[in-house]
Formats: sequence, C-alpha cells, structure tokens
Amino acid sequence: MSQTEIVQTPHLATVLTGPLQLLEKQVLDKQADIEAWFQTQWRLSPAPIYGSVDLRNSGFKLAPVDMNLFPAGFNNIQLNPAFVKFSIDAAKHVIQQLSPQAKNILLIPENHTRNLFYWESVGALVVVLTGAGFVVRVGSLLPDLLEPREHPLADGSHIKIEPVRREHDKLHVDGFSPDLILLNNDLSDGIPEILQGLQQPITPPAELGWSQRLKSEHFQYYANVVDEFAKIIQIDPWLIAPLFRQCGDIDFMRREGEECLASHVDALLTAMKQKYAEYNIPQQPYIVIKADAGTYGMAIMMVRSVDEVLSLNRKQRTHMSKSKGGQPVRSVIIQEGVYTFETWGADNAVAEPVVYLWGERVIGGFYRVHKDRGVDENLNSPGMHFEPLVFSKNCHEPSKPPVMGECQNRFYAYGVIARLSMLAAAREILDQKGRP
Repeated sequence: MSQTEIVQTPHLATVLTGPLQLLEKQVLDKQADIEAWFQTQWRLSPAPIYGSVDLRNSGFKLAPVDMNLFPAGFNNIQLNPAFVKFSIDAAKHVIQQLSPQAKNILLIPENHTRNLFYWESVGALVVVLTGAGFVVRVGSLLPDLLEPREHPLADGSHIKIEPVRREHDKLHVDGFSPDLILLNNDLSDGIPEILQGLQQPITPPAELGWSQRLKSEHFQYYANVVDEFAKIIQIDPWLIAPLFRQCGDIDFMRREGEECLASHVDALLTAMKQKYAEYNIPQQPYIVIKADAGTYGMAIMMVRSVDEVLSLNRKQRTHMSKSKGGQPVRSVIIQEGVYTFETWGADNAVAEPVVYLWGERVIGGFYRVHKDRGVDENLNSPGMHFEPLVFSKNCHEPSKPPVMGECQNRFYAYGVIARLSMLAAAREILDQKGRP
C-alpha cells in the first residue's frame, strides 16, 4: 500500500474491536456459499440496471439506511479512477442482459436545471455509457424546453439536453430513436403521460419512482432477504438490517398522525433497547423518522424518546411537512438509527460509505463526509463532501470476488450488504411486473 493510500483510507474508530470483526469473519468464512447464493438469486430476480446504497457502520452493526434506484453522484465515483473501468465493464454487461439489441440509449435526467453537481453526475454517466459502446443522447422532460440546451461541466465540456418528443408509443429526440430508455429521474411528481404505455423498454421501471415506491416497502423486502441470508452465514439478522415501522395518514402541520408516530417510536425503542442490552452496547438508541418516499436528505429528523415526537415545534413540523419538489409528506418510515463510527482525516470528520452497483456488480463508491455533523446525525445535508474509497488490492473488481486475506475485509462486507439491498430492489421490481 502506498503512503497516499494510507492517508486517503478513512480510519474506523472500531477497526480492531467489536462484534463487526466477527461479522466480517463470518462473511469471509462463508464467501463461497455467499457467492453461490447470490448467483442463484440473480437468476430468480434479475438485478436493476443500477443503484446506490447508503450504509452506516457502527462497529457493532453494518446496515443500509437508504437505497436509490435512480442514483446521482456518478461523478463522485470517479474520485477513484479505477472505478471508471469497472463501471464501464459492468454497465455493458447489465445492459446487454436487459436489452441484448440495444445500441442507442436515451438518458432521461432529473429536471434540475441549476444543480451543477447533478449535471456533473450526468456527464459521468454519459462517459460510462459511451465507454461501454453505446450511443447516448440526453432527453429532458422539462415542459418549457423547446430547443437543445447545454450545461457546462467543470472540465470545460458540456452536456447537451434535448426536448423529448413522442410519436405514437415511441420517444425520440431530433431524429434519434432509442432502443432503450434509461431513467435517472426518480419521478417524485408522478409518472408523466409521455412515459406511459411506451413500446420501447424503459429502465428502471417508471412505476418504481418515488411517486409510487415507498422506503418502508423496500426495507420489508430487504428484511426478508436478510432473513434468508442470515441463515447462510449463521448470524443474527439484526446485525445487518435496521428495524423499522411505518405510519401513513400523516400531516405534520395539522398534527395529524402523532399518535401513530408515538406508538411506533415507543415500540421500536423498546425493541432496540433489548438488542442493545443483548450485545452490551453502551450507546443510547435513537430513531430516524423520514419521508417514506423521496431523496436528497429532505424531511428527516432524529428522536430519542416519545416525548420528542409529541412536542415538535413549528419549525420541526414545517421541515417534516414537505419533501423533494415540495411534495407533501403523508407517510413516514420510522427507522432504527444506526451510528456511524467511521471518520475521515485529521479532523476526524464523520463519514459513511455509499456503494454503487451496475446490475449485480459492485463497481465502487465513495465516502460521504461531514465535519459539522455527529455520529448519530444525517450526513446527506449541506456542508457534506465526498472522499474516495481506496483499496490496497483490487478487491472491488466486480467480476473477481476477493481472495481471502488479499484485501481489506471491510470493503467486501460493504459490497455484500449493498448487494442484499439490490436484491431486495430486484424483488420489488419483479413483484411490480406481476401486478395488474
């Protein structure tokens, strides 16, 4: 390992102690069984085309806290240049599986016109797709976009977005007829008519956008996956899955649904305290309440008691009342808070890993770092920055699972947990296709 890598690899406060070492040993000891099980599961439930998974590592627990089927942040993956090649290879592999005849891809991004960081992600995504041999155009759903528009990127290049047109049951942009439509828009505002009833394949399915998908549904699928997986490596499922509950019919401004929230917070805290006692964990349990649909770290709060739920002030209720795009929050997931004891740099800034996948292949990721947030707070907020995942060996190469002892165990464990979340999403999609 070079001196640069030693500096860049973040320090884990619990690196030499705690039950997570036992979890990592179990994962490595059962690696052959794990990989064989995943191969079987992917045949039964093909993976989504791509996704990102936010993880939290508390030393005694390693678990996902969010899973995005329409990921941004592809530019952050490039913080480690090695990940670009893996992304290209994995993207080519999964697209050829999903749509063997696909040559032309229409990428439909979010309607962010002023978010320069998002356009950097789109630019990185285009680099991956073109590197994989596809012809790519970027088509916008903005209703007022009548002519092509260019967005400047940090390297001096530009991303050209074009108005999407529909003729009968097919989309096109300026004479370009795509074989595959790749959504990078989470459709929080609903599925627009222009995307409904298309003959061309569209992936991920529009029905899995946040206007219809719920985090609580995903984590129920994840819990089911983990129950199966835990039997293989003989662990307590709780070590890799957050406990959760769900409340619908919420209106924070009218104080409607508070009884539901209080009841579920009380029950969840009781269950967590039992687990903390079982594993002799000294920290205080806490709970994350967040919008059951949506992204970008909006409409999230942490509580440690029922009283906090019943005494929300107007500022807190206003913060929780709307999510991305001003959509009203009507349903929330009440999720076990998972501490993160990973830190970055001389300042020991709090960090959490974000893992990216193309299909069933882990292709890399980065650390989300926030120097002004604590180990029990949301890091996906203004002031965050990103640092590369760095490896001493090529233990992250998607087509070559790491050999025991050749690389840092923690990164393989990250990949396993991320793939479990991806498998849960795969089952979501499979069930969605079977619905009338």
